[in-house]
Amino acid sequence: MDIQLLRVFLTTAQEGSISQAAQKLNYAQSNVTNKIQQLEKDLNTQLFYRHNRGITLTPSGQVFVSYTEKILNTIKEARVVLNESSVPSGPLRIGSMETTAAIWLPKVLADYHADYPDVDLSLVTGPTEQHIQAVLHYELDGAFISGPIDHPELVQDEIIEEELVLVTAPSHSSIVSIQDISMYTMLVFREGCSYRSKFNSILQEEGIIPTKLMEFGVMEAIIGCVSAGLGVSFFPRSIAKLYEEQGRVRIHSLPDKQTLVKTLFIRRKDTLVTPALSTFLEKMKSELG
Repeated sequence: MDIQLLRVFLTTAQEGSISQAAQKLNYAQSNVTNKIQQLEKDLNTQLFYRHNRGITLTPSGQVFVSYTEKILNTIKEARVVLNESSVPSGPLRIGSMETTAAIWLPKVLADYHADYPDVDLSLVTGPTEQHIQAVLHYELDGAFISGPIDHPELVQDEIIEEELVLVTAPSHSSIVSIQDISMYTMLVFREGCSYRSKFNSILQEEGIIPTKLMEFGVMEAIIGCVSAGLGVSFFPRSIAKLYEEQGRVRIHSLPDKQTLVKTLFIRRKDTLVTPALSTFLEKMKSELG
């Protein structure tokens, strides 16, 4: 089976559009269509439904996506092994929650880059669910996420345990009960953020429905709006303490609640631990674990 056919199929499945896949691959649309038809003929099955709105994976296509990801990743690993040296080098793709990247990772990344300059290290920030899916689909070599998590295809190491706290404007009065926040606008990260999920569960236990939710994509925007008195939010204490020391927010502990959150590092069980990843794991554990 032609490997290029698999790459065209996977790109088309990911993009959900032949035209967008053609643009990404720098192919003519007819070329993409022909390759997909050739692959369907080789497999003797239909991989996509064609309709007026574009294309959709068939059940067979959905199954074949996971096999294609594994095949292409195995080929990539084979090339790494055949060209492997004892010196860590090549790409290393790590995901992280924004809060972890801001507080815990700068020194780890700086020291790692200084020790292994031949590694092309890239850091992708985003919410936990996004990183879990990226690791499962071989798009990241590993990621820092918020636990707990239980997935049969993932290996996890517990890195940090922190307390989740409420943050308000510096001039805000003391919050002695979680019921006190029901009247305030909640400033939250977008869906998929584990801190948001944790806080939602606390509110649900108390029967609290926030008056209003405002979603933000980046931490600095939330802090700025909290500081200006737009609403209240919640962060790990390590992050909140940094901004409290700057006089931008006030910290309030959440009383009598299970507010501890764990940061985990996850990776797939079936992927090759390259020298680049192995040395990163060692550096991470020595400085954080």
